[in-house]
Amino acid sequence: MEKLSRLDQFLPLWIGLAMAIGLLLGRLVPGLNAALNHVQVDGISLPIALGLLVMMYPVLAKVRYDRLDTVTGDRKLLASSLVLNWLIGPALMFALAWLLLPDLPAYRTGLIIVGLARCIAMVIIWNDLACGDREAAAVLVALNSVFQVVMFAALGWFYLSILPGWLGLQQSTISTSPWQIAKSVLVFLGIPLLAGYLSRRFGEKAKGRNWYESNFLPRIGPWALYGLLFTIVILFALQGHQITSRPLDVLRIAVPLLVYFAVMWGGGYLLGAVIGLGYQRTATLAFTAAGNNFELAIAVSIATYGATSGQALAGVVGPLIEVPVLVTLVYVSLALRGRFAPVAREGVA
Repeated sequence: MEKLSRLDQFLPLWIGLAMAIGLLLGRLVPGLNAALNHVQVDGISLPIALGLLVMMYPVLAKVRYDRLDTVTGDRKLLASSLVLNWLIGPALMFALAWLLLPDLPAYRTGLIIVGLARCIAMVIIWNDLACGDREAAAVLVALNSVFQVVMFAALGWFYLSILPGWLGLQQSTISTSPWQIAKSVLVFLGIPLLAGYLSRRFGEKAKGRNWYESNFLPRIGPWALYGLLFTIVILFALQGHQITSRPLDVLRIAVPLLVYFAVMWGGGYLLGAVIGLGYQRTATLAFTAAGNNFELAIAVSIATYGATSGQALAGVVGPLIEVPVLVTLVYVSLALRGRFAPVAREGVA
């Protein structure tokens, strides 16, 4: 711990403060919510986009892109990620939503949408904090992004309309387009990924890998956590009034989310350990399985049901629960690190 910066040592405290500041700002500053909502382009919130881009760029600049072929050749890792993210994750959230919120259809629908929106942003920072495999995280996030564009609308139709009809349950609808999802992927993954790749390529070409990793990366590294904290403040400021004015509803929504994050992370961690992925890729598999694309889930819920709908509130509660839970799981993951036997690829820093 003494080797870490103050920012890293007290990360849970800073995140807690950022959440509290955001909630207070949203609750106490008149018109802040409306003002922040107006600062957007084509439905994308510019403050949130800025925070996510600042958060993701330093981590993606650390990726050694010349090592990505070692990940794309790992079929066990790729297959495990696809199964967890696109078969188990949506099905688990569907089951939890119906079991724990049978009397609250709006919140139930919002949670199912959250379960369909696989993470392409914050998982990068959780994986890095847990010392996971950066190259594997980049590949899995890109893979999930492609599936998100192709499968999100189809799975939404299946889990909200077709499957409930087969089971004799209440049916719902979803309104989204491949372009809306592709736009989210392009902004929140494409831009920082391209910037990170170009930084490494031209930085190493100009001054060498040693300078790039010993001088440049340490300078930009703290900005990942600055971006995370800024994003959390803005996100909770946007929805602070809704969250604080409906505490019992937030509690009802939080229960299935807590179960979901614990089961998905634990399942990914156990699966990685059983199939022998080693610590770094096991951590990456677990965090990419547990995280969700809250920005996409909220945008789809608002577009379909309205900004003040129960579906939108369920999407907002997602990061309220995800952020502290996954920060806690970062520490759990690091505590379990010593139980893994080292593998050859983890010898590469």
